[in-house]
Amino acid sequence: MRSLALALAALTPLVLAPAPLFAQTKQVMADVEEKSIPELSAMLASGRVSSEDLVKAYIDRIGRIDEDSSVHLNSVIALMPDALAEARTLDAERKAGKLRGPLHGIPILIKDNIEAKGPIPTTAGSTALLANVTDRDAPLVARLRAAGAIILGKTNLSQWANIRSNDSVSGWSSVGGLVKNPYALDRNACGSSSGSGAAAAASLAAATIGTETDGSIICPSSINGLVGFKPTLGLVSRTHVIPISHSQDTAGPMARSVTDAALLLTALAGSDPADPATAEADRRKTDYAAGLSPDYLKGARIGVLMDRRGGNARVQAAFAAALEKLKAAGAELVEIADSRTGLEGLGEAEFKVLMVELKADLNAYLATTPPEVTARTLKDVIAFNTANAETELAWFDQSLFDLAESQKGLDDPDYKEALAKSKRLAGAEGIDKLLKTHNVRFLVGPSNAPAWVSDLVNGDHSIGPSQSQMPAVAGYPHITVPMGLVAGLPVGLSIIGGQWQDHEVIKAGYAFEQASKARVAPTYADSADAKADPIGR
Repeated sequence: MRSLALALAALTPLVLAPAPLFAQTKQVMADVEEKSIPELSAMLASGRVSSEDLVKAYIDRIGRIDEDSSVHLNSVIALMPDALAEARTLDAERKAGKLRGPLHGIPILIKDNIEAKGPIPTTAGSTALLANVTDRDAPLVARLRAAGAIILGKTNLSQWANIRSNDSVSGWSSVGGLVKNPYALDRNACGSSSGSGAAAAASLAAATIGTETDGSIICPSSINGLVGFKPTLGLVSRTHVIPISHSQDTAGPMARSVTDAALLLTALAGSDPADPATAEADRRKTDYAAGLSPDYLKGARIGVLMDRRGGNARVQAAFAAALEKLKAAGAELVEIADSRTGLEGLGEAEFKVLMVELKADLNAYLATTPPEVTARTLKDVIAFNTANAETELAWFDQSLFDLAESQKGLDDPDYKEALAKSKRLAGAEGIDKLLKTHNVRFLVGPSNAPAWVSDLVNGDHSIGPSQSQMPAVAGYPHITVPMGLVAGLPVGLSIIGGQWQDHEVIKAGYAFEQASKARVAPTYADSADAKADPIGR
């Protein structure tokens, strides 16, 4: 937050409001570490704490953990200056007997590519957008507020949601610096929702909201020991969220339990007239926290993606242990030896779609920003980065931006062909075919390898595995749930389902969570423990 405050000082004194918030937290009564949303709600219902107390407690924790020099996670870019006022309003409603639901008075952090009312800009981690104070709530934020959630602040992220360069460093932005992993501070928090991942893991809010185009909810959730849920495309509005691809972008919850993620999704889901993809959302949405049972997987056939386990023996051991937990929960496992046949060309087609839509969608978004934002197109952003190379291009180039700028547009026949091909390969000939051919309800695999050492000079060097591509491109639901530690670093189990099977995937995730109880709180170690139990805890 220091870097944002300094950068914004020349723009408006309003954004410096977080400073007095810290001053008001000297007497913090609430213990919020590792507290679930139901636990926090029970504390509020009992009168032991108020929502104001919770906001103060989280702000105090952000000051001690995110800003303290011995840890300094760099996961929170800014605090909302009206968070305490919102808390007092919700406390008054509670006292008057008006409750908006299970999120009433619960502080949440949102990723800084999502707009929220107030004087804090929405930057996507770029100083090109420091003047992007729209003072409007994205519909997903409006839904959270209507459900009683308090928007505590904004989280750091991989700049431009990690789409600027193939040589990028996940978790780095020119606005917020480099996000650290709370399980080992020299390790990466994964992009692009890195700040949301680290902040939720460190209990800097009850939970966080991330966004994903391909892996950016699942990877930071897995690597930071969280439950992350990427919903079916169209369940959650994308309006007023800085875009990459309208064919793949979605927001979703990142939390320390499946129940917490389900409660958030219940608030987030719904149709938005400004986002045509959400036309079915009102008809499809439900109470995602209802019907969660440890017995849900009894008799369920689950496809095991044996060819997508990666080459890390420790990850494979953790995955094997997770499969035993699934069996213990009553699931029938079906090994799938070759899930890739017929999917050749998926990556190439997806990449073409992302490059074309990045230019078209970002140009459309930037056209809606305030006049003070001088970068009105992707071409303008490229020019801004070139003119401010010392800040913006300090660690990696903008070669993907350059490539996107060269694309012909949404009417290009090559783009239309790539879009149809990517959707077909990932959906009908990918997930749908695997589910049907093997007569299984879900697909499972290791979400990701453990976090790699962050390297600003050489960029990311994750070695996989990853299960994100097929559900991301198809737009199907995907959850990651902690399955243990590898050398003290979290790894997650991915569960993937068919289109609009969001509730079923969440229920499967809950049953595995209850069978495994694998989540371990972060220790803020300086580095990973190479001698740790290879199958986790």
